[in-house]
Amino acid sequence: MNRIVFALLLFGLASGMVHARPAIEDQKIQFLIDSIANLRDATFIRNGSEYDAKHAADHVQTKLRYAGNRVGTAEDFIALCATGSSLSGQPYRIRFADGHEVSSAQFLHERLLHFQPPSPP
Repeated sequence: MNRIVFALLLFGLASGMVHARPAIEDQKIQFLIDSIANLRDATFIRNGSEYDAKHAADHVQTKLRYAGNRVGTAEDFIALCATGSSLSGQPYRIRFADGHEVSSAQFLHERLLHFQPPSPP
């Protein structure tokens, strides 16, 4: 194998490992995204528009992909991807069926308290 190709491959693997999130943080983030996606009878408000749970979960998942290595923890995910609009600065809100609203940040911080790590095999 060409030394340059080998060096680039090795660098690529090493840089991927340096920026990888700990598995437990990925699990927490997925738990939070699932918590959004599984909400029933809730409306997500983003920049004055209303969305269903699936659309809201897809949106924060997309923001997570764009945030890349800046998200190292579930707390980073909440702050950088699921708290508010990076364009308008408006916070994301969740309106429940009974009419009460909370910020998405409050909802996700509360959900994070209920995270249970998977049992080892």
